[in-house]
Amino acid sequence: RWSPWVLSKILLRLIILLCLPPGAPLLLVIDETLERRWGRKIKYKGWFRDPIRSTVSRVNQTLGIRWIVLAVVVPVPWSTRWWALPFMTLPTLSPKTSARLNKRHRTLVGWADIMIQKVRRWQPEREIILVGDGSYAAVALAQRCQRLKRPVKLVSRLRLDARLFDPPAPQPKSKRGPKPRKGTRQSSLAARLADPNTVWEQLTVTWYGGVEKTIEYVTGTSLWHTPGLDPVPMRWVLVRCPKDSFKPAAYFCSDPTVTAEQILIWFIARWNIEVSFEEARAHPGFETQRQWSDRAVERTTPCLSGVFSLVVLMAKVLHPETLPVRQTAWYPKAEATFSDALAAVRRDLWRGGNYNMSSSDDDLVLIPQQPLLALLDIACYSA
Repeated sequence: RWSPWVLSKILLRLIILLCLPPGAPLLLVIDETLERRWGRKIKYKGWFRDPIRSTVSRVNQTLGIRWIVLAVVVPVPWSTRWWALPFMTLPTLSPKTSARLNKRHRTLVGWADIMIQKVRRWQPEREIILVGDGSYAAVALAQRCQRLKRPVKLVSRLRLDARLFDPPAPQPKSKRGPKPRKGTRQSSLAARLADPNTVWEQLTVTWYGGVEKTIEYVTGTSLWHTPGLDPVPMRWVLVRCPKDSFKPAAYFCSDPTVTAEQILIWFIARWNIEVSFEEARAHPGFETQRQWSDRAVERTTPCLSGVFSLVVLMAKVLHPETLPVRQTAWYPKAEATFSDALAAVRRDLWRGGNYNMSSSDDDLVLIPQQPLLALLDIACYSA
């Protein structure tokens, strides 16, 4: 019987077995991607913001299916960049679609809550870090991560106008009533950014694209509060660039003991899932599906995400140290990409089909060896 949870559990264990040493932390990144679909019989479609076609000044709405993806960021031996391998993919419906299908509507934070509980149940002893963009910066999700049997560290963006407070002062024994949950309100991050008296520290980190960048930051611990929910302790980091190459931004971690540098390293690693989305569109065929039945729509996209991870794992087993990289005169490549991993797996699967049933003499085969290898190389690198 089809069970996406069982498949996700098996794939996660396979990724951990082949890519992570025993006891290593599990760095998870969560994000959503849009599959543009507009068929009349596709019941899961809805109107969502298209991140690729939208700009800062204009938001573009596109009809399609929005998928929330959870991936593991792991090192691969033939790349200095860590790769994000998806293992869990679920459709997230719009409010109108949920109402039309008589389904309980869940937000992105609600789905992230369910997904991280599943992973914690599957990996009860391993340290887990969950990294997401600003869509997952919610007090409710931070509470869930902190209240698990073994807490999960949540890392995300933080609004500059977030409500931050000091810890509550000890309540005198003579005073009755409920104990205060928070203390004095702290200055907002926007105010700290504009304050000329703010003391900034410099740090050189590996930024997006693998380049070294010098930034300035200020950090602290606070209680993050949203009306109606208990405040949660966390560490925040406010970052700006001396050369103004990017806008100031703030990040947080639900574990106040984590250093500011580690928070930035974890959040920068989140970008690897965007690379995986792009590679999945270019090679395995994501967003080219043409099925319209409910079961096919539900299963094909999660399977394509899983195939992306399986190809990388198979390439790692076939080439544990160095992966052959295809070079051209006009496009030199310093490192292997997913196209090289896919070609290596295709080459291994297709090469033995002709020669296993042929003569042992390399020159007496159904197809001459050199033309076959040339055709095979072309086919392995085709889209």
